[in-house]
Amino acid sequence: MKHALITGGANGIGRGIVAHLLDLGWIVHALDRDADALDDLTDHANLRRIRADVSDEASVRQAVTGLDRLDLLVSNAGVASPESGPIEDLSLSDWNAWIGTNLTGSFLMAKHGVPLLRAAKGAMVLMSSTRARMSEANTEAYAATKGGIEALTHALAISLGPQVRVNGIAPGWVVTGDFDALRDVDHDQHPVGRAGKPSDIAEAVEYLAGAQFMTGQILTLDGGMTRKMIYAE
Repeated sequence: MKHALITGGANGIGRGIVAHLLDLGWIVHALDRDADALDDLTDHANLRRIRADVSDEASVRQAVTGLDRLDLLVSNAGVASPESGPIEDLSLSDWNAWIGTNLTGSFLMAKHGVPLLRAAKGAMVLMSSTRARMSEANTEAYAATKGGIEALTHALAISLGPQVRVNGIAPGWVVTGDFDALRDVDHDQHPVGRAGKPSDIAEAVEYLAGAQFMTGQILTLDGGMTRKMIYAE
């Protein structure tokens, strides 16, 4: 039976990935620093809960040491909100908090997960964002981390191949709350006709876990939004 480790697995997109892989019959290790959210995950015979902080190396080392096998690592944990305020008001500590969780967390999970992934000839998926390539104002810290993740993805793919394949996913607007609360105008910005759901990202993770001829790539899952030219009318 295959084993997957999903960071940020108790909330949002990560929670959706955990549920999807459990449905496929994987043994899933859901890692999160939110103990209450971990406890709230649906009980399942194949679910393993791990409380850890991806920005702390000792915490990551301890979490991975407890695993016997790893076929898939999904480095999804991150500070969800992109808004950091005006750059002149962004404190170094807040900047480092984004970097520590979003980017350093991906590095630490890769560093300590690689031996198990090599042994299983497994795959790694890093979570980027369309904000790595386009921005709203006052999102410098978040955008920088996601740009770094895309660079880290191709660097790892070259360093770890052929034993380990490494790819990334760049979600666009993915609704992790009440999908029905969105307006028609929100959905209409997407050429596919709707905003995204965690299940859309989970299906892509499933694909990347088995795509044997794919590495070093970023899958953009945004309903076509970044391909649409927008003019004021």
